[in-house]
Amino acid sequence: MEEEVAYYSKDFDWNDLREEVESAQDLARVEEKMISSEHACTAALAWEKFHSRHSQGIFFKERRYLLKEFPELGRSNQDFTVLEVGCGAGSSAIPILRATTTARVYACDLSEAAVSLTNKMGEKALNEQAKSRLRTFVCDPSCEALPAWLACDACRASDFGIKSSLVSCCEGGADFITLIFALSALADLDQMSNLLKECCSVLRPGGMLLFRDYGLYDMTMLRFPADQKVAANCYRRLDGTLSYFFSCEAVRDLFTGAGLLEIELEYCCIKLVNHKTKVPMKRVWVHAKFMKPDHT
Repeated sequence: MEEEVAYYSKDFDWNDLREEVESAQDLARVEEKMISSEHACTAALAWEKFHSRHSQGIFFKERRYLLKEFPELGRSNQDFTVLEVGCGAGSSAIPILRATTTARVYACDLSEAAVSLTNKMGEKALNEQAKSRLRTFVCDPSCEALPAWLACDACRASDFGIKSSLVSCCEGGADFITLIFALSALADLDQMSNLLKECCSVLRPGGMLLFRDYGLYDMTMLRFPADQKVAANCYRRLDGTLSYFFSCEAVRDLFTGAGLLEIELEYCCIKLVNHKTKVPMKRVWVHAKFMKPDHT
């Protein structure tokens, strides 16, 4: 069984890559600055345009690797709830729903076009039973509260300790929260911190926050021109969307600062080869699992 859920993530050592990059570039002399509110606002609009432009869903692929990285999400005979923050086109929600028979997925995004696309992709990919377990909504937890129907004020205040099974005050929060290539889109560390604290408020004690995002010195980071850098480890793409590249230390500070306990945290270092050019590409992602303390 362990072989089925194993995933390969160590083609090279991240520290070797760091030494290679830092010896080739004088990164210390690059001006470090805070991202402006103008950039953050522009990025939110850019994501709406991005998802509207790709409204047919052809651009997106399901993240079938997700269940190998996070086998907790594939427990087909267990009843649990997942909150997916930054659902995009439903690339993470759909594999979870297809792999399970009882799991419920609440999927949100700051982009209305993204939420519409998730619904459209779900209609195509899921059977009726699976579609009934998907609920989507528009929300940006970095600057607004997650809805009361997901977790009401009373349940949050008691940390879900006094909820009566006889009273349907809300859905009772989430057992898992997934942040898959979503946190980097915010780029501003204060926004990230706000989002994580809001997510923790609806995560049940003992629940887990599952994270995968761009890692420091990933190939895409190194290919950005200097004039597209808008803050430390943060770059603006030509379409206006932002991308932040995480170190493990930055992830640890953000998540433990929100009150979570570290379970797993590592760089995934994968070497890919462009089939056309035969050029090797060193991809770096950060993989992490954090747990909300269970005080019972």
